[in-house]
Amino acid sequence: MDFEDVYGKYSKDVYRFCLSLCGCHSTADDITSETFLKAIKTCGSFRGQCSVKVWLCQIARNTYYDYLRKHSRLVELTDDISSETELEHGFLEKDEALRIHKLLHKLGDPYKEVFTLRVFAELSFSDIGKIFAKSENWARVTFHRARLRLKESTNNGKM
Repeated sequence: MDFEDVYGKYSKDVYRFCLSLCGCHSTADDITSETFLKAIKTCGSFRGQCSVKVWLCQIARNTYYDYLRKHSRLVELTDDISSETELEHGFLEKDEALRIHKLLHKLGDPYKEVFTLRVFAELSFSDIGKIFAKSENWARVTFHRARLRLKESTNNGKM
């Protein structure tokens, strides 16, 4: 496995997935880097039963959980904004993004993870099912239920 090619092809997807989990750009960078380091160290254990992208997202998810255990607290949602253009754009969307992340974090597992994998990591239901060692149908139903719960929370004004 040529990790330079793997990194070039999947680093943005893994980063987006990590960002959707933690909501913090610098933490997502750290977790993404750690994910690829772990992947390099354990590439011999990759059996090819799922796509490389799914395998990397599994490593990223576990790395994020390790991060949470090490820090023993929830990561605050922050936004690392570096340029004025990004700053202006960030202010416009920050409130909406924060509201969505709050709703997502209240979903609970597995709904939060399935929704995140589908929407932010853009994984197929088949790949999501493989991550959880469940069926594609289970992933579809769980995603549908997550959407219903989010919609219900939005309609009830809960956050």
